[in-house]
Amino acid sequence: MQIQVNTDSSITGGTALTAQVEAAIDAALGRFGDTLTRVEVHLSDENSDQKSGGEDIRCVVEVRPAGLGPIVVRHVGDNVDQALAGAATKMERALRRTLDKLSDHS
Repeated sequence: MQIQVNTDSSITGGTALTAQVEAAIDAALGRFGDTLTRVEVHLSDENSDQKSGGEDIRCVVEVRPAGLGPIVVRHVGDNVDQALAGAATKMERALRRTLDKLSDHS
């Protein structure tokens, strides 16, 4: 499973952030690793020009299961940790539902 991390100009990327994202995604989606060809994580600050208020970090996770179209979830949190954790949890549920439906039809 290839994990790609993308950030906007207001979120400082780097090795530490990449390691954090990879750990969170592996913890949430590791059991689906054989099924997934790629995982893309996009982190952005929705109101970076204002710098006030909460819930402004958006995390979008897109996975590409082999033989299926992409699945995308979004979560907004007060900080990168919350946004990432929320999106990873949502993706785990979405993948489980999608793959369960496919196995029920087989």
